Amino acid sequence: MSVGTILIIILILILLGAIPAWPHSRGWGYGPSGILGVVLVVVLILVLMGRI
Repeated sequence: MSVGTILIIILILILLGAIPAWPHSRGWGYGPSGILGVVLVVVLILVLMGRI
């Protein structure tokens, strides 16, 4: 497994934990999950381009 694949898996798990449907993150709103989603898309693009 490459570093990019491990990074994508970790970001997906963090993104799932930040979704406001979970009791611990209900008061956070959509801000953290939106930011993590953007970071995930950027990392995914970098991995597909071969930069990571």
